[in-house]
Amino acid sequence: MATATKTLQATLAPPTAHKERKLQETLSGYREALHDAFDSGCGTKNAVNEVVTPYDLSSYAKDALKNYVPELVDDTDELADDHPVRFTERGFSLDHQPENAIEWYVKLPHHEDYHLWFPVRINPAQADLWHDLLDESAEVGEFCLQRHRTSWELHVTVDYEVQEPDYDSTDDDVTPVGFDIGEAHLLAGCACENGSPSNPLLVNGGRARHLRKEIFTTLTRLQERDAAQWRIDERFDHYQNALTDIIEKASRRAIEYACRFEKPVVVLEDLSYIREDLDYGEWMNRRLHAWAFARLQGRIEDKARAAGIPVEYVWPEYTSQTCHACQHVGYRNGDEFRCTNDECWVSEYHADINAAVNIADRHDPWGESLPLKPAGNDISRDGSACDSATTHRETSEESSQMTLSTFHGSEPSASNSET
Repeated sequence: MATATKTLQATLAPPTAHKERKLQETLSGYREALHDAFDSGCGTKNAVNEVVTPYDLSSYAKDALKNYVPELVDDTDELADDHPVRFTERGFSLDHQPENAIEWYVKLPHHEDYHLWFPVRINPAQADLWHDLLDESAEVGEFCLQRHRTSWELHVTVDYEVQEPDYDSTDDDVTPVGFDIGEAHLLAGCACENGSPSNPLLVNGGRARHLRKEIFTTLTRLQERDAAQWRIDERFDHYQNALTDIIEKASRRAIEYACRFEKPVVVLEDLSYIREDLDYGEWMNRRLHAWAFARLQGRIEDKARAAGIPVEYVWPEYTSQTCHACQHVGYRNGDEFRCTNDECWVSEYHADINAAVNIADRHDPWGESLPLKPAGNDISRDGSACDSATTHRETSEESSQMTLSTFHGSEPSASNSET
């Protein structure tokens, strides 16, 4: 078995006035100590220790600062003001009371000899990992406490065992399965068997687009009317939960599709800098920034790892504009890709499927693929669950080319509610 790392997310139940005050004291004290150590240029644990010792914080928070500040001093010139409170794994305690309305309880350190228990609402899809933490079959790492809008959020890093692939992604007989994430179609997938695209997958993005638009317009109207903050938070959470459900279903379908092939390797685009590189005007940038590219990719990677499928990342440049058959740069217009090479058999092709084929083809053909991203602390993602994907693998059907006109007849509907 291999080991993977995941960050669990939980929300603290509304605390009493006393506990709220203690949480605020911990947060403000931690941030003050963090800024003090950072401004002092502490590059070693001993230097940080000298600065943070006088602060009224638990040893778990101080030890986390000793590990964290030297990294910040080396990598960052300016410190943000919204850092979460970090604790080392020694300060984590968990309890489960299934007879209660809120079943899970976490003990958070306040001062050295003063800790507080809090009921927490977990993501139900992550329940298995919380139970693994409880029975110590998974190991807890660093955990963080953050103030989020009107609530408190807890992020817990967990090391757990996953099925190790019984083959290597560089084997000659693997089947690369490329996935393209986009606006019009939430997800396009295509496997390449013997160099040919085979039985592509499309997940319509209409529902996700509608929800993203509705999030923006609804929250804007509520703010313009000076609506109560609890109402804004309630609507925001409603839309986020709906988008999470779409992402979960789409990522599950992606892995079920990959499992149909022999020795699949999931191939994804490296979108590390997509948000920084966007410059399509204010309206389009808002739409694209609202879409969680990395969030869907992260769930596909999580499920692939749980199913024992290797994952590779490749360069994303021109995947939508390059002909998968002749590698000639053509152009796309909506769902349609046109190859401008007169000698190529491709005249028109479904643009998203063409991109998925190019992504699959870039799986280490001439050493182009990137190393798998390290599975470290992924709090920057949504912290959603690592649920199991099916591991049943069927023999794939015969390879077949798919043009735009022939694919339109078999394209899934916009409901995409398949689970």
